[in-house]
Amino acid sequence: MSWTDEKVAKLKELWGKGNTASQIAEIIGGISRNAVIGKAHRLNLSAKIKTRSSLTGHNNIKSPDQENNIKKKGRRNKFKSLIIENDFEPENPKQLEELDESVCKWPIGHPNESSFYFCGRKSLKDFSYCKLHLLYAFQPKGKKEDSSEKEDEIPQFIEKKIKSA
Repeated sequence: MSWTDEKVAKLKELWGKGNTASQIAEIIGGISRNAVIGKAHRLNLSAKIKTRSSLTGHNNIKSPDQENNIKKKGRRNKFKSLIIENDFEPENPKQLEELDESVCKWPIGHPNESSFYFCGRKSLKDFSYCKLHLLYAFQPKGKKEDSSEKEDEIPQFIEKKIKSA
C-alpha cells in the first residue's frame, strides 16, 4: 500500500475533523487502522486524546481557590473524620470461620502462626474493612502518605486513638 498525495490530503482532513483511525481507514479504503496511525505520527499530526469530560462538554476549569483546597486535602485529612469518634470500638478477634459481611476482614499476623486472626470490628457499609483499616487499604494511587509526614511516624490523630483504647 502506498500513500498517494490524495490519500494523505484526505487523511489530514479527516484527522483534523476528529475522526478515529478506524473510521479514516474505512473511508480511504485499502489501508489498515495501524497504517493510518503510523502515517499520522510520521506527519506529526496532533494527538487526538479525548477524555470523557471533553466528550460530555463539561468545563473542567477550576478557580485558584478550588485548586488550593484540593491540594490541602491530604489522605490524612480525608480519613480524619472516620477515626475521631468517642465510641471507636476495639478489635474483636475473629477466626476465618466466624467472618461474615458485617465484620472487618483485615488480617492480623501471618496465616501460618497460631495467633493469626482477623480484626472483627464492624465494617463500613459497602467495604470489607473497619474505619481504621480503610486508611491502610485505600491509598491514593502513586502517592505516599502526606509528604510532610515521615514514613514511620504515626499521625497524631491515630496516636490519640491508640492511647484512648
